[in-house]
Amino acid sequence: MGNKTKGVLALLGLGALAYWKYKNSSPEDQQAVKDKLNTAKDNLNKWGNDLKSKANDVASQVQNKVDEVKTKAEDSLN
Repeated sequence: MGNKTKGVLALLGLGALAYWKYKNSSPEDQQAVKDKLNTAKDNLNKWGNDLKSKANDVASQVQNKVDEVKTKAEDSLN
């Protein structure tokens, strides 16, 4: 077996173990897991939105610089 196959089997085994443990845990523990997952999801969404906002800001700054250089070039030709 190759390393990739062993890695996939290991991940499947860990996933099955986690699922079994989750299903056999108390409702309070299950809710705690759900809360952690929801918090992680919210944090990822916030991080993605922040990253998107920063990328849009940079794109806007680049566009402003391009327009500024274009205007200077046109003025120097006239």
